[in-house]
Amino acid sequence: MTDEGPRLQHKRRRTRWMIAGTATVVALGVGTAVILTRVGSGTAIAGPQAPAKVETAEVVKTDLSDKKTESGKLGYGLETALAGRKQGTITGLPSTGDQFDRGKAVYKVDAKPIVLFYGDIPMYRPVGPGVSNGPDVKLVEENLKTLGFGGFGAPDEKFTDGTATAIKKWQKSLKVDQNGTVEIGDVVIAQGPFRVSTLVANLGAQGTTDVLKYTGVNRGVTVKIKAEQRDNAKPGSKVTVSVGGKQTTGTVQQVTLAAADNNPGMGGGDQDTKFDVSIKLDDPGAITAPDGSSADVRFTTVSHNGVLAVPVGALLALAEGGYALEVVEGTSRRLIPVQTGLFADGKVEVSGPDVREGMQVVTTS
Repeated sequence: MTDEGPRLQHKRRRTRWMIAGTATVVALGVGTAVILTRVGSGTAIAGPQAPAKVETAEVVKTDLSDKKTESGKLGYGLETALAGRKQGTITGLPSTGDQFDRGKAVYKVDAKPIVLFYGDIPMYRPVGPGVSNGPDVKLVEENLKTLGFGGFGAPDEKFTDGTATAIKKWQKSLKVDQNGTVEIGDVVIAQGPFRVSTLVANLGAQGTTDVLKYTGVNRGVTVKIKAEQRDNAKPGSKVTVSVGGKQTTGTVQQVTLAAADNNPGMGGGDQDTKFDVSIKLDDPGAITAPDGSSADVRFTTVSHNGVLAVPVGALLALAEGGYALEVVEGTSRRLIPVQTGLFADGKVEVSGPDVREGMQVVTTS
C-alpha cells in the first residue's frame, strides 16, 4: 500500500504532460526525464536545455496527396487500328506522321478518296434515300453541315430530301458519283483529328484489309498499369510527368485493356491483367525530348483536402509512444499531443484538440 501513492502520482504526472505539457522536456519523477526524438532528424532531446534560437514553421491548412510513380514512354498516345471497309483496290496511302482533320481524304480505293468524318459510332449501313431514322443519319448530317454542306436544318436522325441534296453536293466536291448515299466504306470514323503512326497495308492491297494505325495529334505519354491501379488513372485525372529533367502536368485521356501480345498476364486472373493509360500533356511544348523517351508519371493514390499540416521535421516522437509538436508562443514553448495522418511531399497531416491553423512550431526543416 505504501508504494501505491507514488506510483499513482507518477502516472498522473505523465498523463497530465501528455495532455498539456508546458516544456520541451518534462520531468516525470526525481532523476527521470522523457526522451524526445525529432522526426526526420534522429536527434534526441533531453532536458534541461538552455534557450536557443530555433527554426519554426506554421501550421497550415492545405491539400495533401500521396503519389505513386510509374514508368512510361513519350509519344502520341495509344495506337488505334483503322480497318478498311471499301471493296476494291487500295490505290493511295498516306505517309507515317501525316495528320488528318474532318473532311480530308485519308487514303484511296479504286482512285476514290476515303474521307474522315468525326463521330462516336461506326457506319453500320448505307445512309441514303429510304433509310430509316437512326444515329448514323445524324452523324452524317453533323459532318456535312460542319464541312459547309447544309440545307436540311439542324442535324437529326431523320433522312430528308435536304440530306440527300447535301450528300450530292459533297460528292461533287470529291469528284465521285453523285448518288446521294454515303456507303459504309466511303468514310472512316474517328473521334477527332489523328496522326498516322504506322502503315499496315501496301498499295494494291484489298480495300477491306487493315490500312493503318493512328494516334492523337498531340504529344503525350503511354503508361502500362496493373488492374489494381485503375482507380488512380481515371479519365480526366491529373498527373505529373517528368522527362529528361523537365516536368509538366498531364491529363489521363483513356484507359484501355493492353493488347494480348504485350500482356503476359491476360488469362491469368484479374490481378495479372494490364491496362494502357494514354496521357495528354497539358503543355506539349514543355517537353522537348524525342519520341520514345522514358517518362516518369506520378499518379495520385490518395488525397486529403483542407487538412492541417506541418513539415515532417516538426514531429516529436515520444518515448512513451505517439507524437507531439513543440509550439512557440512568444518566449515560451509548450508541447501538444497530435495524431498524424497522411505523409506527403515532406509534410504530415496533424490533428488534435489543441492544434490550430497559424500556430508556430519548432522544426528541423
